[in-house]
Amino acid sequence: MLKNLKTPILLLFLMMTMPSMAQENKGPQWLNNAIFYQIYPSSFMDSDGNGIGDLPGITSKLDYLQSLGVNAIWLNPVFESGWFDGGYDVIDYYKVDPRFGTNTDLVNLVKEAHKRGIKVCLDLVAGHTSVKCPWFQQSAQKDANGRYSDYYIWTDSISPQEQQLIAERHQSADPASDGRGHYVESNAPRAKYYLKNYYECQPALNYGYAHPDPKHAWEQSVDAPGPQAVRREMRNVMAFWFNKGIDGFRVDMAASLVKNDKDGTEIKKLWKEMREWKDKNYPECVFISEWGHPELAIPAGFNIDFMLHFNVPGYPSLFFDKGTLYGERHKFSHCYFNKSGEGQISEFIDNFTQNYDRIRTMGYIALPTANHDFARPNVGTRNTLEQLKVAMTFFLTMPGIPFIYYGDEIGMKYIESAPNKEGSKKRAGTRTPMQWTSGPTAGFSSCAPSQLYLPIDTENGRITVASEAKDHNSMLNYVRSLLRLRHTSEALNNDGGWELVSKVSQPYPMIYKRTDGKDVYIIALNPSENKVKATIASQGGKAVVASMSGKAKYKLSAQSDFVEMDKFSAAVFHIIR
Repeated sequence: MLKNLKTPILLLFLMMTMPSMAQENKGPQWLNNAIFYQIYPSSFMDSDGNGIGDLPGITSKLDYLQSLGVNAIWLNPVFESGWFDGGYDVIDYYKVDPRFGTNTDLVNLVKEAHKRGIKVCLDLVAGHTSVKCPWFQQSAQKDANGRYSDYYIWTDSISPQEQQLIAERHQSADPASDGRGHYVESNAPRAKYYLKNYYECQPALNYGYAHPDPKHAWEQSVDAPGPQAVRREMRNVMAFWFNKGIDGFRVDMAASLVKNDKDGTEIKKLWKEMREWKDKNYPECVFISEWGHPELAIPAGFNIDFMLHFNVPGYPSLFFDKGTLYGERHKFSHCYFNKSGEGQISEFIDNFTQNYDRIRTMGYIALPTANHDFARPNVGTRNTLEQLKVAMTFFLTMPGIPFIYYGDEIGMKYIESAPNKEGSKKRAGTRTPMQWTSGPTAGFSSCAPSQLYLPIDTENGRITVASEAKDHNSMLNYVRSLLRLRHTSEALNNDGGWELVSKVSQPYPMIYKRTDGKDVYIIALNPSENKVKATIASQGGKAVVASMSGKAKYKLSAQSDFVEMDKFSAAVFHIIR
């Protein structure tokens, strides 16, 4: 009898353990219900009145974040920096930059966040440092046997083409901010040139070459002592902060570390090694990549990867309009979330579906509301409360992990006139100070308005936390209600299923289904200024409004269901069976 029970018992055991095994592969359980909030530290809250945000300022606003419904934070770089590229030129990975406070201030922020159930993740600039970094300064010396000698890539000879790019760069109006070419001419004792990643002040760390050219002695293999030492150093950096309570890292330009790796074989090996190390030693911590290609990044070892402004093209087709930041890079005449109603969803649906199907049991796609590198939803002709609510409904009802860029929950503007600040260039318009209250500094700082890190535009106090908290119809309260709905529904959370139920050939409205196998939600979006309608397959139940902005109707029939929507409308329907 016992022998006959073995197979059923084994099957029962497998059925009971499969969900937990799947979650273990995706990462710690807390990712299932995570809502991230991205903070650009210089712009969130200034506690000491110097016009620049800091860590104590962020700590003072944790209750606000908790009230919003977020339970995880990603901070842009807080390490000591040369501030030529907004903190992405690191001097010391083991030290908080003095503008933000001290290491103790960061530890205190983590402790206070954890008291409120909020995780804290940092930004790891893994590919390059500042030229002011002691590692680079030691590497630049004649001694080739120092600890950091091979942390960087040095050569006395480069191609004529690279020499020409250096000459062109030096002839430009601002050579230091000119990204052309790969090498920088140096007067260092070590060698005549070093490899950079972008700006001249950002020397590339040496993770080795996937296919070293035998004619180029400076191209070391990934297994060489220098590249292996760099990997150990990055693990040391992460361990240093993990041991202080940090919950994860977003890795800047994660796919670009290994050179001459066209098929990505070696970079995938690198991150698989890092993931194994992390899971063994810090299983509750996470890796988030700026790879921009989830079906590559997640199998390589990341828990989360973004769809954003490069690589997989679907995100730009939704949000980047001609005449706005990065809009000229793309082929379409109007993005989907343009009021004209002339956009398309085919590109997004094709590549989102492909990536989602590939990685849904392995990790998470993130569709950020914006970030420090591209424009906010409130840009160009997408600038009314009704339009922005439709966009935010999309971001907060799609599967994967939402990332809310600070201020998007109140509809802050992309300020086109913002001046270039610390290498931001046109990106400055999306890095402006958080708008807390009315007044000349919007409650961000006690400094004089002229000392603000970047300018603000509250529309006379309308676009502020204080004003919107009192308005039942505000963006802030709409976002809070959507997050409450997402947190309380297994179907709408990060692991719930997803399926497009409207037609790609009829992009307005976009209608998709979220389900956990029991509950079913239908989300309908019309970002256009036209009334629209669609026919979808019958969902077999009564449609109850769970959330709505604008006006929409859901009509049932035995064979098909019908959705009618006014302009600038978004609706979440709960299907009751």
